[in-house]
Amino acid sequence: MRTIGLLAALASSLSFMSPMAQAAWPDKPIRLVVGSAAGSGPDIIARVMAERLYGVWGQRIVVDPRPGVAGLLSADIVTRSAADGYTWMMMTSQLFVATVVYSTHKIDLARDFASVSLIGTVPYVLSVNPAVAKTTAELIDAAKKAPGTLRYGSAGTGGGEHITSFLFSHMSGTNFVHVPYKGIPQAVADTVAREVHFATPVLPVAMPFVQSGRLRALGITTKKRAALLPEVPAIADTLPGYENFGWYSLVVPNGTPQDVLTKMSAEVMKAAKDPQFAEQLKSLGIELVGNSRAEFDTFRRNETKRLGEIVKAAGVNLK
Repeated sequence: MRTIGLLAALASSLSFMSPMAQAAWPDKPIRLVVGSAAGSGPDIIARVMAERLYGVWGQRIVVDPRPGVAGLLSADIVTRSAADGYTWMMMTSQLFVATVVYSTHKIDLARDFASVSLIGTVPYVLSVNPAVAKTTAELIDAAKKAPGTLRYGSAGTGGGEHITSFLFSHMSGTNFVHVPYKGIPQAVADTVAREVHFATPVLPVAMPFVQSGRLRALGITTKKRAALLPEVPAIADTLPGYENFGWYSLVVPNGTPQDVLTKMSAEVMKAAKDPQFAEQLKSLGIELVGNSRAEFDTFRRNETKRLGEIVKAAGVNLK
């Protein structure tokens, strides 16, 4: 009888403790750090995803924009956070470039962050003043006839637009002059004004200028055409092998529990394949992916090599 009593007491004690010991994740709000300004593409994607996951889990995901040093500031914040599933980060292609371009940072993307899922990709658009050229081939020909006289604008040295345009110049055997600005809006404005001859903004930035006729879209930087600009060919049609694109993903600090990672990844993958989710992001021109953690790990390794080689060829090294 005494043994039975002890067992009953133990069972009662375990029953009392189990709700605390086995609390289902998530049981409190989640912080999603974004290395871009409020209203930017990554910020919009983060907020749409946050609202969807709130509907699934009943916990708020608080989007926290922390722009600075091409995403390195946000990465530093997240690496100093607990690996408990309650701090996420929007990792972008720009951050990958920044880790190569800036030589003094301490962030190691492979060491510091665990994959959740690649949300999607977005092309850049080779955009010229309409008086400059009518086709990609014509732009290349003009540059070869007058080396060092045609200029392109970017959002700054080592940024996505710079790397995209440098790759175009490098692969086409031309000598365009790089003009860095403090942001892509000014580079686009000066392309319209013909202060520079072309720029390669991401699709949603280029769209209103192309649609109004202020810029002419010569080519899409991905291998296939963009749904929002179906009449614009891929640059690769003229320059075989050319490709570059921006991308958006979710990661968390390494050490986050595997069961939490699995749960996160499953819902992000499900969202990316939902037509309603795609419709909400349609204006951003995103090609949704929603791959598995293992697939995203492979993608990250490949991008580290690919982007690293482009940056090295461009000779960019910032402190």
